[in-house]
Amino acid sequence: MEYSKLVTSIDELDWYSAREEGLGDLYEGLLEKNASEKKSGAGQYFTPRPLIDCMVSLIKPQPGELIQDPAAGTGGFLIAADRYIKKQTNELYTLPEADQVFQRQQAFYGMELVQDAHRLLLMNMMLHGIEGEVTLGDTLSPDGQRLGKANVILTNPPFGTKKGGGSPTRDDFTFPTSNKQLVFLQHVYRSLLPEGRAAVVLPDNVLFEAGQGSNIRADLMDKCNLHTILRLPTGIFYAQGVKTNVLFFQRGTTQKGNTKDVWVYDLRTNMPSFGKRIPLTRSHFTEFELAYGDNPNGKSGRVDEGETGRWRCFTREEITKRGDNLDISWLRDESLQSGEDLPEPDAIAAEIMVRLQTAMEEMEALTVLLEDEA
Repeated sequence: MEYSKLVTSIDELDWYSAREEGLGDLYEGLLEKNASEKKSGAGQYFTPRPLIDCMVSLIKPQPGELIQDPAAGTGGFLIAADRYIKKQTNELYTLPEADQVFQRQQAFYGMELVQDAHRLLLMNMMLHGIEGEVTLGDTLSPDGQRLGKANVILTNPPFGTKKGGGSPTRDDFTFPTSNKQLVFLQHVYRSLLPEGRAAVVLPDNVLFEAGQGSNIRADLMDKCNLHTILRLPTGIFYAQGVKTNVLFFQRGTTQKGNTKDVWVYDLRTNMPSFGKRIPLTRSHFTEFELAYGDNPNGKSGRVDEGETGRWRCFTREEITKRGDNLDISWLRDESLQSGEDLPEPDAIAAEIMVRLQTAMEEMEALTVLLEDEA
């Protein structure tokens, strides 16, 4: 009886009014609460909203641009980009009618692998008045080739083992690899239109992995201007041991030599481990956003803070000497010096699990390769 009443009540909702009255924001809040209460499940595809809002405000999506998320999750990046544009355009009303239609129906698109997340995503987009096509599929398979080019890509690809197992099956990239995050990175920078821009969350191993990892980073810095790396603090994702970064870059109009300097902001060293005790807020990104500047492509005036500061500049030549290793840190970790504030046991265990997952994936991929050659 109660279920029947619930279904009837939902059926009677005026969805237009629901959107106007902020039901979409309420839904977003429920998603965030659900993610924060689980060690796995929802948390694995939920990016903290303060981080999303920071990335969107720096990339500055504009009306008329194609905006893609190839790992859409519950739609956080697409919703935030839509909210940013609506704020600049009085809820789109300052735009010509044809442009309003484009914003609602074509501007936002992407792909999501997990069916449950995809259902939540579709509801989230509907409640925010977005009708763009976000399909259920695997970006790391030939499905991803159908996503097309974009002016802006904002994404947080999943960490660790892909649900359902299996290695990436994309065959359209120059540098094949079993590392899913490196495949996602290739998808992002190869899917940008000339002068298109991206901000993508990636784990540390993408910055230092040798072999194809070095080749992919070199290719990225050739084809794009990788102007900024933000080293994120620990504990902001469901897997406490995952260390992550945000890469900001712009696709060039040529294929070579687009990166001249890479600016790195260290928001990790000597920062607290965030979680339930210390929640991450937008204010934690204030100093980074000031250092980044108003230009979305890293062309604002920037000042290197030196070895005692969090904001440093490294030339392309310096990075080449490092073997294109972008895992750059310089600050002394005071907790290690004092022996205090060491990571919690569950954080250490989570980091071990992440490393084991990565190793297992590489072993599985090698096994498949050897079987194919046999």
